[in-house]
Amino acid sequence: MHKNEITVVYGENPRAMVETLLTVLKPEQTLRPGATIGLKPNLVLDKPAASGATTHPEIVEGVIRYFQAKGYSNLIIMESSWVGARTEEAFRVCGYRELADRYGVELLDLKKDRTVQKETADGTLTVCAAPLAVDYLINLPVLKAHCQTLLTCALKNLKGCIPDQEKRRFHRLGLHRPIAQLAAVLPVHLTIVDAICGDLTFEEGGNPVPMGRLLAGTDPVLLDSYAASLLGLAAADVPYLSLAAELGVGTTDLAAAVVTEVNPEAKKAGGFRLTGRAKQLARYVEARDACSACYGSLLHALHRMAEERELAALANGSKKIKIGQGFRGVKSGGLGVGTCTRGLEKTLAGCPPTARAIRTFLRRALAD
Repeated sequence: MHKNEITVVYGENPRAMVETLLTVLKPEQTLRPGATIGLKPNLVLDKPAASGATTHPEIVEGVIRYFQAKGYSNLIIMESSWVGARTEEAFRVCGYRELADRYGVELLDLKKDRTVQKETADGTLTVCAAPLAVDYLINLPVLKAHCQTLLTCALKNLKGCIPDQEKRRFHRLGLHRPIAQLAAVLPVHLTIVDAICGDLTFEEGGNPVPMGRLLAGTDPVLLDSYAASLLGLAAADVPYLSLAAELGVGTTDLAAAVVTEVNPEAKKAGGFRLTGRAKQLARYVEARDACSACYGSLLHALHRMAEERELAALANGSKKIKIGQGFRGVKSGGLGVGTCTRGLEKTLAGCPPTARAIRTFLRRALAD
């Protein structure tokens, strides 16, 4: 897999999705026999994945099954929940204790791991030893919003590889620069992003938005830049991305990205339930058999626009944004998002379009 490649798989079965992804990527081709493989999910706290806060255990299960079938038996699931939360409880509640027992895989609470010092241009970082010691580290973040950094995905997930005292120091330092520095000293070989139903507004979960996909790449900065666009953000909105690029971790240049959809036919219409903030935003939408990937992008765009008070033209309910396969062949006035609405007066193509593209389109369309 080349550094500028991003691979996307759609579906409703996370385990099958990640096995499909790995079958395409063939990461074992770069591994020596008997290599130690570290798996770093996002288990920030003890909430199930359906909340939008944590990595689906079925994804990690699929990774384990894939590598075990290839003859790799030395796999370690490693994580340190956020300050104040017990990692062992997150392992239990999120289904990882049962998963580890079933497949004979080690669970490592990084809060109990020894640490090492890594030098950076700005000083020393304290990093847990285990993620540095494995032969191959797979980062398995959730794509979701964050109350301070706006985005949490590949780079931000590495904060679970430092001790609690260092996490506190990261906050005192403003998060962005130390996050970039951590990415520069902690090599990640493959990142697989859980974009099944990450939270719309907050890293702790509670407002999951169905997006129905996994993303994979070997450049975490490029992957995060692409992920940001799915939340309606530009890479420039997330300072640690440009800082990491300056340190040589990767690039923010999405124009150079080669995005491959493995199974675009797997985008499914309907079958998802909106809650909380996502349900509130849905009042601006007229959906007919909309796929979760497209609907999720629209909700993320609407959330960003609501934050910037850009939805006044939709407030009285006289206009709604149309989306979904039910609008195929419909020719009428109004606003449409996605290729299925191409017959409407004003429409944005894409299957699915990114939230950032939707936001740009709606700003212009609503201003007319």
